[in-house]
Amino acid sequence: MEEIMSVADLSTPLKFAYWVPNVSGGLVVSTIEQRTSWDFDYNKKLARIAEDAGFEYALSQTRYAASYGADKQHEATSFSLALLAATEKLKVIAAVHPGMWHPGVLAKFIITADHISNGRAAVNIVSGWLKDEFVNFGLEWLEHDERYVRTEEFIRILRGLWTEQGYTQSGKYYNINNFTLSPAPVDVPGRPHPEVFFGGNSTAAQATAGRVADWYFSNGKDLEGFKENIAGVQASAAEVGRRPRYGLNGFVIARDSEKEARDTLREIVEKAHRPAVEGFRDAVQEAGASTKDGKGMWADSSFEDLVQYNDGFKTQLIGTPEQIAERIVEYKKIGVNLFLTCYLHFQEEVAAFGTDILPIVRELEADAARKAGVDFDPGETLAGTLPSKAGV
Repeated sequence: MEEIMSVADLSTPLKFAYWVPNVSGGLVVSTIEQRTSWDFDYNKKLARIAEDAGFEYALSQTRYAASYGADKQHEATSFSLALLAATEKLKVIAAVHPGMWHPGVLAKFIITADHISNGRAAVNIVSGWLKDEFVNFGLEWLEHDERYVRTEEFIRILRGLWTEQGYTQSGKYYNINNFTLSPAPVDVPGRPHPEVFFGGNSTAAQATAGRVADWYFSNGKDLEGFKENIAGVQASAAEVGRRPRYGLNGFVIARDSEKEARDTLREIVEKAHRPAVEGFRDAVQEAGASTKDGKGMWADSSFEDLVQYNDGFKTQLIGTPEQIAERIVEYKKIGVNLFLTCYLHFQEEVAAFGTDILPIVRELEADAARKAGVDFDPGETLAGTLPSKAGV
């Protein structure tokens, strides 16, 4: 317990991100009304709303084959680049699969995006669970733990090519020989290279995240579940002297009363697209079952949980703005540094989060810091806390 509590950073303000709805159907697999669109014009306006509301990051989803009820999807890296060009402050994270990209090609792409955006490009490395995407593209499909071997090599190459000249790395899946990328990424004070986000609940995923990720993304979890989920990452990171940061997924339902919010959740689940949810459940639980110890993403998720396909209901950001802010800060006290949020009606609810919830969060953060006897600087960023050398 003391070891887990030690990751809490009460002096630094929480960061907030939102899922980019670059796939059709919104962020829940339900026929409930969602005033959200997957097209670029909607997302361009959303990105500008989000940065004005106090959000620091956006995450573009990657998907090639239709899944979880979405029959249309935009490619993540190009969509992210367009959002970077349409904004001034927002950092945009593009989700990418090793095995579909060569790490050197991605490293070069991100450098270009970084220069276009003046240092705001980031990546979320996704090892991949949807077998059909790889097999039907004619690509090699690796078994679960082996995918993380490839992912670790992939991330080390990204970092090496971003930070070193004449970089060389030999591995099982990639070999880089005395290669230099020029220009280098934008020189952002306190940021050694574009940030690398990474997620996964399995033992192999947590070990990989601890060794090479700047940020570890967790699927939605309750308080105890989150502490359990990051324990493996902490242990792996400690072995190599690293301190990654932690993000948590949460679906936000903020209403005037808790009853109204709970009624909305009930309606979402009652109107779930059952065949799509069940198909998604079958695919992802096969992925979890393929691990050596049976642990993995969605291994303990119920039908209701999977209606929000990254377990966002489990985080329970549901209620009045005050209730949601209080719960957010409880998570901060156990180590969350960033919330990755999603909504039914993105534009209006992201704006409302900035006006109705975020000011309460900042007050509660300041109070928690004061009680713990630490300074709270709402102007401080997280950039200076990232690992400062390649492979560390």
